[in-house]
This record gives sequence, C-alpha cells and structure tokens, in this order.
Amino acid sequence: MVKVLDSYDAFKAATSTDKLVVIDFWATWCGPCKVIGPVFEKLEPTFPDLEFFKCDVDDQEQIAGEVGIKAMPTFAFYKNGEKVGTVVGADPNKLRDALKHHSEASA
Repeated sequence: MVKVLDSYDAFKAATSTDKLVVIDFWATWCGPCKVIGPVFEKLEPTFPDLEFFKCDVDDQEQIAGEVGIKAMPTFAFYKNGEKVGTVVGADPNKLRDALKHHSEASA
C-alpha cells in the first residue's frame, strides 16, 4: 500500500533507509496527477523491492521545497538519503521504465 508522507520527519525517515524509495509528488488541483496517481498505485505490487510514497506538495511545502519540485507530478527516487532519479510528468511508460531501471539497479 502506498504510504502518505504527512510530515517532514516522515520524509526524512522514509528517504534515509537503504531501501529504494519512490515518491509521487502531486497536488489535488493537478489534472495529470489524478490520471497517473491510480497507475502509480497499481504499479506498487509489481515492484516489491521498492517503497512507494505519495506527497501532496500543497500540504508539505517544506518537503517540496527541499526536493525542488517545479512541476507535478514528479516522481523522485531515493536511496540512503540521496536522490538517485526523477521522472517529471504523467507518462505511464516513462514511470514504468524508471521503476524497472531503479529496481534492477538496486538489486
């Protein structure tokens, strides 16, 4: 199940592990976010070695600012506290390819 990052502390805890983490940065008013959100959630079981999170940029401005979110949706990949990749936009194929790439790279 995709977890919600509801605080800066939760973000820091989630991204500081040695497990590969992917975060969907989205907003309630973002049309493309509404389209790709369910796709993101359906992809989670396909990649059991990744941790899936969602972060509402309006609710968590501190996180969005630190990550440097400029467009939604943005999918950011983290491992050991470092950002290791980003996908911007609501392209299911680009998202799936990035998940596959990072999943294989972390194996």
